[in-house]
Amino acid sequence: MQHAAKTYGAIAAQTASPRELEADLLLNAAARLQAIRDGWDARRAELDAALYFNRRLWSIFVTSATSPDNPLPPALRQNVANLGIFVFNQTLAIMADPKPETLGALININRELAAGLLGRA
Repeated sequence: MQHAAKTYGAIAAQTASPRELEADLLLNAAARLQAIRDGWDARRAELDAALYFNRRLWSIFVTSATSPDNPLPPALRQNVANLGIFVFNQTLAIMADPKPETLGALININRELAAGLLGRA
């Protein structure tokens, strides 16, 4: 079964558009954070890894958005950078005082951006 999942993942990576891949990563990060929020007592130990994954993902987005050769309109690039700064600050706040209810903003931002990337917004 594991082999089938790896094969499917490799094929999906070859056929998916960059927007679909970005949306999938955002939805994955949101799902991880949601699972921790929903099962806080049992899954609290997974928080740091989930926040790290989300922060790395957003670091890539912000780096790409602020790159001089990024073809997106400047206003959109600035919006992504601003969202990234919010995500970084929210992550630090959660790490300083972990509470399940504080994960909602990160979950919602990831889901909304993924919906936009997939044309569902």
